[in-house]
Amino acid sequence: MIKAMIAEKEDIFRVDPHDQRLKTHKLNGRLEGCHSFSVNNKYRIIFTFVSSDHAFFTTVGTHDIYE
Repeated sequence: MIKAMIAEKEDIFRVDPHDQRLKTHKLNGRLEGCHSFSVNNKYRIIFTFVSSDHAFFTTVGTHDIYE
């Protein structure tokens, strides 16, 4: 089930990484320079923009990925 949600959100991300449904935001602290978007209320994807049209997904997981 979570794999299907991730695939759905990735499709949205590919069209518009700042789509409101993703709740994309910049991260601070030790993850400064990274961004995150929501898969659902529990899961997040951390990524970095490599260029204006390329991103690298670094981590997928619960809020624990911020620790």
